[in-house]
Amino acid sequence: MKISIDINKTVAQNAAFYYELSKTMKKKAEGAKTAIQQTKNKIEKIQRTQKFKEQIPLQEKEIKQKKQWFEKFRWFYSSDDLLCIGGRDQTTNDIIVKKHLDKNDFVFHTDIIGSPFFVIKSENKEIPPQTIQEVAQATASFSRAWVQAITTTEVYYVTPDQIKKEFGLPKGTFMIYGKRNYQKPVLEVSVGITKEQKVMCAPSTAIKKSCDNYIVIRPGSLKKSDAAKKIKKYLETKAKIKTKLDDFMSVMPPGNVEIISMH
Repeated sequence: MKISIDINKTVAQNAAFYYELSKTMKKKAEGAKTAIQQTKNKIEKIQRTQKFKEQIPLQEKEIKQKKQWFEKFRWFYSSDDLLCIGGRDQTTNDIIVKKHLDKNDFVFHTDIIGSPFFVIKSENKEIPPQTIQEVAQATASFSRAWVQAITTTEVYYVTPDQIKKEFGLPKGTFMIYGKRNYQKPVLEVSVGITKEQKVMCAPSTAIKKSCDNYIVIRPGSLKKSDAAKKIKKYLETKAKIKTKLDDFMSVMPPGNVEIISMH
């Protein structure tokens, strides 16, 4: 480092000049260090924020899809990929039987008051035994038998030409004629999120075909809303999407629950 001496100044004056200059340079150096550290802190904060955003985009993705016509009813796709729809109340029971019943479909019901009518939409194909079992199980599980904590109940199925709406019958009720085909399924269903990101409730054999993860439930003592919250949290974490509690409450059976297993 070169130092220039002003010959018109005394030694003391030159020394004083460089002393003051050194103090000024020291302050500038300290200021530069502070500015550098502040810049580093800002960069680290931006990096942390960016990393956090990269970790949560799927978790903040909400299920927003146009609903299909059948979603006003209870519904699921069987393990044989056949659409199965069921009533939620007397009005939807009435609509299903009157408007959505075709010649080669099967209709399911129980003798319990408050039972849904369930229909397998055959699409003019032969209905496999596995789908029949699944819809029988769904019909039992969505009936009042669940509220009564019954473990199993009889379900029968008939063809469309065996169902008649007689004059004077209340909304959602029909006369059944001819032979009834009986099943006696266990009351048990599973809840999952389909690959199309729809919340579905159905027998496990059907759920496994449509959902990567699911929870098996039976009639129990856990309040339905509390069970729905637990199911929602588990499936949201697995699917990495955001859902609404009502998506689960609306598809689950009408009563308290016991969570059997999580998959």
